[in-house]
Amino acid sequence: MKKHASAVWTGSLKEGKGTISTETRVLADAPYGFRSRFEDGPGTNPEELIGAAHAGCFSMALSAQLSNAGTPPERIETKAEITFDKVGDGFAITASHLTVSAKVPGIDAAKFQELATKAKEGCPISKVLNAKITMDATLVS
Repeated sequence: MKKHASAVWTGSLKEGKGTISTETRVLADAPYGFRSRFEDGPGTNPEELIGAAHAGCFSMALSAQLSNAGTPPERIETKAEITFDKVGDGFAITASHLTVSAKVPGIDAAKFQELATKAKEGCPISKVLNAKITMDATLVS
């Protein structure tokens, strides 16, 4: 299976602008630029998109873990905080922190933590990121 996305950039780093699109067209020419990446300008940025991908991937991985354990979730909400730091002469994503809240009938807190950890480690986006990935997982009753 292969998925596709694309980006178009015109101009210099600080004055230029770009658009990001996905194969499914969920993102279609979404604007991004220096201000949306390094300041508080309008548009998206690659790090925000990595965070969305990580949160979505993890939520699906946790749902699979919980369902396979016989305790399918009612709801999983995941937020990803991506740390984007100056490293040497450039920048790098140095961490992704997942904050998870899940409503899962019939599971105890210890089993939930075990399965959340397995999902964090097994999620394909977690595997591709060469960053420290941490998590806070809360079981909602």
